[in-house]
Amino acid sequence: MQRDYYLPLKVIREHLEALERGEQVQLPSAGGPRDVHDGSPEGEADRPATVRIGRAEFLAAAEVGEKELEEWESYGLISSLPGGGYDADAVTVAKLVADLGRFGLEPRHLRAVKAAADREAGLVEQVVAPLRRHRNPQTRAHAEATTKELAELSVRLHSALIQTALGVRLH
Repeated sequence: MQRDYYLPLKVIREHLEALERGEQVQLPSAGGPRDVHDGSPEGEADRPATVRIGRAEFLAAAEVGEKELEEWESYGLISSLPGGGYDADAVTVAKLVADLGRFGLEPRHLRAVKAAADREAGLVEQVVAPLRRHRNPQTRAHAEATTKELAELSVRLHSALIQTALGVRLH
């Protein structure tokens, strides 16, 4: 969990202790930060809950300071989840923003990258929105699979376009 989801040891220990007490806990699954079992009967919940960590745990996991996080939040690069806290995706973004910062790229420079990602996500959402509204649970499940596939294809296209523009081969 620390390696794959950048969770601090404190959070991992709390999950393990809760499991030992027989409590239901939110754990990441192989597909990303999702709840393994939320305690509801199968099919009741459309989407599992996301693993949340607090601000202090986030700062430790991302290995950044409060000042950097505040700046990244002000540019919309990082945002907390509704109700507070951060997820593994936010930690990943923070680490990437920090890595890009080592090359002199500041958060203000990355606004264009964020805007492009939002536009790509909007395009994917347009394609799958009708499937998500469908009454059939199998169709809604197909929407989630389609979302993942379109996101992967979008990332691959983005990478190929950057490689082409720069005239380099990354892989």
